[in-house]
Amino acid sequence: MNTPLEQWAQVAVQRLRTAGLRLCTAESCTGGLIAAALTEVPGASAVFRYGWVTYCNEAKERELGVPPELIATHSVVSEPVVAAMAQGALRRSGADLAVAVSGNAPPAAPEGEPPVGTLCLALARRGAARPLHTETLFRPELSRAELRRLAACRCLELVAGASRADGAEKTAGVGKSD
Repeated sequence: MNTPLEQWAQVAVQRLRTAGLRLCTAESCTGGLIAAALTEVPGASAVFRYGWVTYCNEAKERELGVPPELIATHSVVSEPVVAAMAQGALRRSGADLAVAVSGNAPPAAPEGEPPVGTLCLALARRGAARPLHTETLFRPELSRAELRRLAACRCLELVAGASRADGAEKTAGVGKSD
């Protein structure tokens, strides 16, 4: 039986293909887990354009164009920063959709940052003035591995919802993301 992460990756690739959309990823705390899940799906090369792992602030700034002052003002684990990551990935990739994630996984969060268990996600679409969706999740009870899988599943769930031909974000029938 496939894991929820594998299920979400399969659904996302199928829906992206059906909708004729291309995706890019901007990952921090997941360290490439989303891109890895996508590329396990046969045919992903038709829809997956680029993937960035921007684990440190400098990478977010240099590779995705996230303004340093945005990080200083809001924290690297914040909705404004993941929104900027997603929009920067879209500008640099030529993709139609971008998903971005940043978070603080166990065992400890850096001084002055949101607590362990905090995840911020964003989904952006080419041509939209601002991201389609941003959200913050807080799951301090999860292990590092569980939190990373949750983040990857939720990001793929957002992509699958945004890629539906009818535009609805219905996700019934796929494994729960937590």
